[in-house]
Amino acid sequence: MKEHSVYIGLGSNLGDRVENLRDAVHRLGAIIHVEQVSQLYVAAPLGYVRDDAYINAALHGRTTMTPMDLLGMMQSIETAMGRRPGVQYGPRPIDLDMLFYDSIQMETLKLTIPHPRLAERAFVLKPLADIAPNLMHPVLYYTVTQLLQDAEEADQVQLYEPHPEATMNARER
Repeated sequence: MKEHSVYIGLGSNLGDRVENLRDAVHRLGAIIHVEQVSQLYVAAPLGYVRDDAYINAALHGRTTMTPMDLLGMMQSIETAMGRRPGVQYGPRPIDLDMLFYDSIQMETLKLTIPHPRLAERAFVLKPLADIAPNLMHPVLYYTVTQLLQDAEEADQVQLYEPHPEATMNARER
């Protein structure tokens, strides 16, 4: 079976956000071959400012699954980790988005690849640039780095650094 290259965006703004991301990467590793994971970035939530800031990452992996099968597995992971239907862009323990699948372009009611709002979202582009700066968007014909240069509010997406007390408490455990 042919392996396909897939890029997935991850985000969390409920509970132990860093642990949620670790758990999601671990669960994804059970269904795809994870090749690379970005650093963590922090960004304010879209349109729903009452909640904690999102911590975001991006992952590159390989899979033999079809895009629709992979989407179903990703949604199962989200559900298993406590994601429930609700307010668009609202609080959630985990959000998984398929950003790219090889260089295919597809649009169905359930899935659009490449992700339709990828070029507008610095919180997706910054972590993606960590692991695939020269990846070419198959529709826009710009690299991830070039898209990031044009993204609004890119300066508001910062490398995540845990609070020093949290790091110290983790060492004491």
